[in-house]
Amino acid sequence: MNTLLQLFWTFLKVNLLSTSGPASVGLLYSEAIGRFVTEAEFVQAVGFSSVLPGSDALQLAMYIGYAAGGITGGLVALTASILPPTVIILGVTMILHRLRREAWVNSFVEGLTPAIAVLMVFTAWKIFEKGGGISWFGGSVALVSFAAMWRKIPERLVIILAGILGVIFLSAS
Repeated sequence: MNTLLQLFWTFLKVNLLSTSGPASVGLLYSEAIGRFVTEAEFVQAVGFSSVLPGSDALQLAMYIGYAAGGITGGLVALTASILPPTVIILGVTMILHRLRREAWVNSFVEGLTPAIAVLMVFTAWKIFEKGGGISWFGGSVALVSFAAMWRKIPERLVIILAGILGVIFLSAS
């Protein structure tokens, strides 16, 4: 029961403090490693959640919850992940509906954009370092992935192909 309570509190806290799915990955990284999953399991979970359709953050919550507490842990983590954004978005929607013509609302949202982008890059760098770091293979896959996404190739396809390349090139090592 203690694990389930810890899962609920952790995912409630992460989803109250983060502003988006990708931003929550950075917070969850520091909260879940060593407590619920290992670093390798976390990197694997991020990879799987990026490939599967649906919300990455919710899939990550279910994966970590399941790893820590089985099916019940997965459901507890999912519930704690869904609860804050659902309540908050209902409240914010009601407020923004009344303020939608105010200029400061658009300025506020534009001010958030660079900070969220930096947070996503920082989290990606941490995962890149932990997932093998800077090697000929990691650097090559990173550059090719960046170029592919720049050319508007779907992210899920790029991630699947990177995984296949990992099996081909790293299994032989």
